[in-house]
Amino acid sequence: MNPFRNVGIRLSLALAAVVLGALAVVWVVLVPTLERRLVNGKITQLTLSARALEREAEAAGVDQDFVDYASHASGARVVFLRPIAGGDQTAMLVNADSLHLGLSSDVVKDPLALRASASGRLEKGRVSRDGTSYAEVAIPDKSGNILLFSSSLRDQLATDNLVGTRLLWAGLIALAVSMAVGFGAASAFARRIRRLEHAAERIAGGDFSEPVVDPRRDELGQLARAFDRMRLQLAQLDDARRAFIANASHELRTPIFSLGGFLELIQHEDLDEETQREFLATMSEQVQRLSKLATDLLDLSRLDAGRMRLELEPVPLADAAHDLSAEFAAVAQQQGHPLGVVVEQEGVALADRERVLQIGRALIENALVHTPPGTPVRVVVRGAELTVEDDGPGIPVEDAEQAFARFTRLSGARASGTGLGLAIARELAELMGGEVRLESRPGRTAFTLALPATAAEPEPAPVAA
Repeated sequence: MNPFRNVGIRLSLALAAVVLGALAVVWVVLVPTLERRLVNGKITQLTLSARALEREAEAAGVDQDFVDYASHASGARVVFLRPIAGGDQTAMLVNADSLHLGLSSDVVKDPLALRASASGRLEKGRVSRDGTSYAEVAIPDKSGNILLFSSSLRDQLATDNLVGTRLLWAGLIALAVSMAVGFGAASAFARRIRRLEHAAERIAGGDFSEPVVDPRRDELGQLARAFDRMRLQLAQLDDARRAFIANASHELRTPIFSLGGFLELIQHEDLDEETQREFLATMSEQVQRLSKLATDLLDLSRLDAGRMRLELEPVPLADAAHDLSAEFAAVAQQQGHPLGVVVEQEGVALADRERVLQIGRALIENALVHTPPGTPVRVVVRGAELTVEDDGPGIPVEDAEQAFARFTRLSGARASGTGLGLAIARELAELMGGEVRLESRPGRTAFTLALPATAAEPEPAPVAA
């Protein structure tokens, strides 16, 4: 296994790169700046001391005693130089040296002293001799002689090196800590991700029993809670699917067995004409039952595949209500349901007429099947809304949204069907830019189909000759 595919190692390396980058930036910015400030501070301090001693040198003259005094006062080596006779500008002679060296050959070619002698003004800066750095100030007098102040920068450079060393160690410690913390945090994070991965595999395998739990409140915790909501929804859908399979099997088996029995009786029994008509009528009902189930399943597959075709046109909802009432009049009368149409406000909706009738059939059939015999059912038109309402016992609040779920039938003594009618009705309404709403309380249940309104009038139908 490639170790760089591990989240902990990759995060640790990323943190290490960040720390190293920050350390490099701090090193480049801080160490040279600190060294420059320390050196400049030393040169400035030495310059102030040299300026003060310059006035005393002009008043008292410069000799070995004064050089020793100036060295003690400034804390630096003091050398009195004079130009070589003949104009040689590459070296100078030493008249006095606070170190009491013989020829003091190390300073006879000092660049600052030569520059001050040539320019006739004070020169200051940093020079190196024999691998050692010095802060120096060279002051010329009126005769061209040079009073040179030289102080080692060993302490300043040692301070700078100490800061750099400590910064380096601090960076290395921070690097090690960041890698350890990063690896630990990433490993813990990876364990949480692996738990989610295992949960997803369980859910994909159809095991919805174990909840997905992550108590953290961060994004991964929110993802775990979303996984658990998905698990619950899939569990509900799986239960509904199982119930639908059992229900659909029963819905298919009953008419098929019934048709088979009637066909066997017709083929092998001598039946009178009236009995044959009764059998044929019953067989026709069973065929219609199978046809409706097949149609619902076909509509459901088209909705899922996005291949449902709609032909939007102005549809007078009052005409649709009267057509639905006429279509269900015989069934309502047979079941003892008073069925009527109430047009409170004329309206024209922009919709597919056949789909409007399909939704209306599902709503009326739902009202006729799920209410006790004798319960009045009304089809009410209010503008671009078509409502099917009844005076039945109503639907419990906790089951209101479940009424539109696929493959679901509400519990109750009069529950029947495949549980697809209302689900298909809602999805068809949304495809037409509308919605199906439910309002229910004891003594009244109303399903409302709300569609986009239009002021256009439908074209008159051609009159048959």
